[in-house]
Amino acid sequence: MAKKHMHSQQLADSARAFSVKLMQFLVVPTFVLDPHGRVLIWNRACESLTGLDAKEVVGTKNHWRGFYETPRACLADLIVEGRIHELDALYVTHGAPEIMSTFGVHAENWCHMPRRGIDLYLAIDAGPIYDDNGALLAVVETLRDISVQKHSQTALERLASVDGLTGVLNRRGFDDQLTLEWNRALRAGLPITLLMIDVDNFKSFNDHYGHQLGDECLRTVGRVLGESVLRPNDIVARYGGEEFAFILPGADSAGAAVVASRIRDHMAAAAIAHQPGGIDGQVTVSVGGATLIPLADALPADLIRHADAALYAAKSNGRNRFVSWQNGDHSPSHALS
Repeated sequence: MAKKHMHSQQLADSARAFSVKLMQFLVVPTFVLDPHGRVLIWNRACESLTGLDAKEVVGTKNHWRGFYETPRACLADLIVEGRIHELDALYVTHGAPEIMSTFGVHAENWCHMPRRGIDLYLAIDAGPIYDDNGALLAVVETLRDISVQKHSQTALERLASVDGLTGVLNRRGFDDQLTLEWNRALRAGLPITLLMIDVDNFKSFNDHYGHQLGDECLRTVGRVLGESVLRPNDIVARYGGEEFAFILPGADSAGAAVVASRIRDHMAAAAIAHQPGGIDGQVTVSVGGATLIPLADALPADLIRHADAALYAAKSNGRNRFVSWQNGDHSPSHALS
């Protein structure tokens, strides 16, 4: 009986050693944490991916050094420590945490890779291993570098959000960015300003000069608006037809007036001839602005509606001017002719 038990133990030890060696030589970067979050295995592919040697991390909790400049939980740590609810805060995208206990969890994130001095976009899978009694034995994390795919995806998304004629954001890009900036302003309690910009008497321009020069005119307007951007987080978009939009995160109504004045000055400097219907023989724009501090019961559509109303007032009052919406009306104190 003792000999049989010894043989069984030898088989178990042999199987364990084979499993460890198999994991060490897997081509997929892999590391394993024990129930206390210490590294049990840091395979060769993981060394290559991170530039961090196994001897530096095995037996420690320093595996974060392969991915981040400062201490931060990896996906496997969240499982070990029962912190799976922190996925939203730590990862760009992830799978459903409710299936984690059975199947593990998938996440994706940009990692700086301090040892290699590069940024990589990693697809990460982490899953728990339990004994027959349901006690946690280990957590296995595997990693894949999908940076090339991510860059390609981002480029395609950017292309899909750009107006082909003018090179600024299209309506889809505008909607996405306005929602993003609105939610950011809501969380921070900061104002957000929207300028709606319409090319004055554009139909008569098209009728007189033809659609080819009409397109060239819109391209010039898009360029002028782009040149009016002074802050990196200001956003220019073609809203539709001859109408453009300017999103100014964090700007108040006074800032909106400054930007609107700069836009109109740049348009005057562009000096696009418009003999049949232009003001002073040139292409001009009307600008309507609205500023709100988002509240929980408000929507981005409210900001658009107010800016549109201000634009209508600017056009109704002679065009080539800026009108701002404030406190439910079109304040003449902010109307600049």
